[in-house]
Amino acid sequence: MKILLVFDFDNTIIDDNSDTWIVQCAPDKKLPVELQESYQKGFWTEFMGRVFKYLRDEGVREDEMKRAMTSVPFSPGMLELFNFIRKNKEMFDCIIISDSNSVFIEWILEAANFHDVFDKVFTNPAAFDSHGCLTVENYHAHSCKRCPKNLCKNVVLVEFVDKQLQQGVNYMRIVYIGDGGNDVCPVTFLKKDDVAMPRKGYALQRKLARMSQDLEPMDSSVVAWSSGVEIISYLQFLIKE
Repeated sequence: MKILLVFDFDNTIIDDNSDTWIVQCAPDKKLPVELQESYQKGFWTEFMGRVFKYLRDEGVREDEMKRAMTSVPFSPGMLELFNFIRKNKEMFDCIIISDSNSVFIEWILEAANFHDVFDKVFTNPAAFDSHGCLTVENYHAHSCKRCPKNLCKNVVLVEFVDKQLQQGVNYMRIVYIGDGGNDVCPVTFLKKDDVAMPRKGYALQRKLARMSQDLEPMDSSVVAWSSGVEIISYLQFLIKE
């Protein structure tokens, strides 16, 4: 009986947002005002497509982007956490569900040599086209009203757990580790034995606190963290149970 660990990526695994970090490659490390103002709520992936096109038009090459991306710091204690998971991999399945993109996540995990810790990464598919422009697509289409149109993490999580069940893998509990507003939806899917682990001081923790004040029932327990080392302590406690 394994525990499923579900990670968000931006501001959870890494200590910043990969999509805004890439702006360091732009001239003067900023985007033109009209490009900044072209963002529409819920259409982040389309916006990033325009950012990547702008970077390409400004002569920013793949190797420059990769250099910038692999310099993003990990969140405190994350490297220790991944080493702990690797040592105890027979106890854990480990997935990422992220609104970043496949190229950025792959670069970062490979550079730090942690790609083997994760069984699956669910994120917006990205690739460089023949003109050297990074293109990104929506992960999927869904009908959830709460989530951005390119990704409902809840739908992804439910589908993954169902598929695993069909293959005879039944998780004794799910631990969801995230930080943002788009992590609220999958956290509401969690059941009684599951654990939501919001990062202290970030949107997910604030939202869950508001929900408990408004008496919106949540089945899972909530354990906040500010370092991966705290997550290790909690996982050690769960393994011993």
